[in-house]
Amino acid sequence: MGRGAIAWTLAALLAMLPVAGCTAAPQPAPAPQSHRSPASPASPANPANPQSEQSPQPGQSSQPGQSRQAGESPAAPPPQARGRASGCSAATPLKAGRHTMTHDGLRRTFLLAVPKGEGPHPVLLDLHGLGSDAAQESFYSRLAVEGPRRGYVVATPQAADGRMGWTLPGTSGPLPGTSGPDDAGFLAALLDRLESGLCVDRRRAFAAGMSYGAAMSAALICALDGRLAGVGAVGGLSVARPCDRPLPTTLLAFHGTADRAVPYRGGHPFPDATGALRALADLVVLPPVERAADDWARALGCAGRAASRPATGVRLRTWTSCPAGATVRLYTLDGGGHTWPGSVEVPRLGATARNLDATALILDAFDRAPAR
Repeated sequence: MGRGAIAWTLAALLAMLPVAGCTAAPQPAPAPQSHRSPASPASPANPANPQSEQSPQPGQSSQPGQSRQAGESPAAPPPQARGRASGCSAATPLKAGRHTMTHDGLRRTFLLAVPKGEGPHPVLLDLHGLGSDAAQESFYSRLAVEGPRRGYVVATPQAADGRMGWTLPGTSGPLPGTSGPDDAGFLAALLDRLESGLCVDRRRAFAAGMSYGAAMSAALICALDGRLAGVGAVGGLSVARPCDRPLPTTLLAFHGTADRAVPYRGGHPFPDATGALRALADLVVLPPVERAADDWARALGCAGRAASRPATGVRLRTWTSCPAGATVRLYTLDGGGHTWPGSVEVPRLGATARNLDATALILDAFDRAPAR
């Protein structure tokens, strides 16, 4: 079965589940806030509050900017503005909160958290899993809170209306309705909009996500033609395959050995499924997570591998001798479920590691990642 067929079959399987295995946390999420101090409590999101909806400001279009063509580099800025986006001089910068934009005729939504300071700031996309949403992902990953404290602009986008998750690049199924909107194009356009509406560093764009959001984040390494400097993938690296010769990237992955949605040792997803779900799951065979990480390391040109134990019950594999500053690291959580290490407990998704903070480790890796 080809990559596209596997992707749409997996998506169809997950869409049929009444309680999606890739769902993040069931709790309502706090709305990302700008200039929040570490001691300040988060305010609950209120999607029904029209004041949380950010309309295009005067002089801005509701249409996103055009994404760059494959392999095309942005025009070199003058030395005094190296890395700065055009949004550094925007008369009405984007504000924290809920925003909408139109891409390919579809109305798309994203949550935005903005740090203090003038910038240019690194920018981070945080992608939710299948059956989850932007608000849950913001709450579960904590990137929308911790990222701005470190100076990151964090955008948490929502899958298209009526869709349970993202369309992986190149996905097209043989059955009606198994293809979806161009989400890679949407996320590229979202980066364009952030670059035009905020003072961000175009050389320091990142993505992270949970489950199918992790797979989408990894797939963007190739789909955005090297636009991302780094990716953090939690519980979903094995769903996305690397392309040939991706540009050097920082890649950080986390996966539990007791994951009951995306098995660590590979094979069919959702081993507990029965009936029609079992039949559909049997059409999908995922590689072992370690092999998937090996494949990414090989594609990135890494030649060796080292192992360590950074914490009890945690194994770290680091691929070495990677060219041009590329980094590949896999954190294996012994007994860990389909969960985000260091986040809130979600018992139905399995055990959550308490002695490792994936959010902090992802941001640490992005802090050190070479700029584009």
